[in-house]
Amino acid sequence: MDISVIVPLFNEAESLPELVAWIERVMNEHGFSYEVLMINDGSTDNSWQVIEDLHKKNPAVKGVCFRRNYGKSPALNVGFARAQGDVVITMDADLQDSPDEIPELYRMITEEGYDLVSGWKKKRYDPLSKTLPTKLFNATARRVSGIKNLHDFNCGLKAYRAEVVKHIEVYGDMHRYIPYLAKNAGYTKIGEKVVQHQARKYGFTKFGLDRFVNGYLDLMTLWFQSKFGVKPMHLFGLLGSLMFIIGFIAVIVVGASKLYNMYVGNHYILVTDSPYFYLSLTFMIIGTQLFLTGFLGELVIRHAPDRNHYEISNELH
Repeated sequence: MDISVIVPLFNEAESLPELVAWIERVMNEHGFSYEVLMINDGSTDNSWQVIEDLHKKNPAVKGVCFRRNYGKSPALNVGFARAQGDVVITMDADLQDSPDEIPELYRMITEEGYDLVSGWKKKRYDPLSKTLPTKLFNATARRVSGIKNLHDFNCGLKAYRAEVVKHIEVYGDMHRYIPYLAKNAGYTKIGEKVVQHQARKYGFTKFGLDRFVNGYLDLMTLWFQSKFGVKPMHLFGLLGSLMFIIGFIAVIVVGASKLYNMYVGNHYILVTDSPYFYLSLTFMIIGTQLFLTGFLGELVIRHAPDRNHYEISNELH
């Protein structure tokens, strides 16, 4: 199979027939063998019924239906596991991503040898309240990830070699950083293509400002994992040593101050009566606990066996 198109969706029933017809036209024009994997992420409208109807008309349309809304990352992860094409294309279901981009994305993967090609919606039709935070978000992601050539990390329209999607795991809200995940997995030939961005035709955006807060937290998690995930002692050993030295010096200073005052006959207090002694201990203990709790918690989640277990009510093959 040439291409697997993965479409995660939530309440997009109106746009699905038009999207599938558009994809089918592009695939037939270029002679591609293909499948369309529609991952219904707990929609509350009749999206699943529409998918079933589309499957009856075109067996290339396949579907997975979650019992409830899990999010875009779980939907993509399930789609990646089921994809059979040599090239995997992801796109949103709201018709803002153009299927006409698929042939060129396919060519860049198969002929130019890219591992991943990310779309760049250079001209957007989103409101200013969305575009400005997006620019700041992408600038930060470029800086932290080291992938300097990407302008739009979160563009839903991407193309992958099949091997890439089989060797990365997308969980939580990590779909924003799939290029970074691919880079950390050793797939470093990452390209970009300017793609057409279309105004939303049906429904309304699921965009929320909270995704930027969560996005930055996820980015920091990935950075820590990529830098120290397999060598945590390089970080914690250094921090622990510095904290111990600072605390040790602080105790010596407090003790020396007491001894000096005793020697010259000044009034002195016990070391354990000094507020600086307890402030330094409290600072070191709370700081260490907070940092280690966050990092160790992330490691536990990362290796949890049921992190990517999702209840699926129905599936079309």
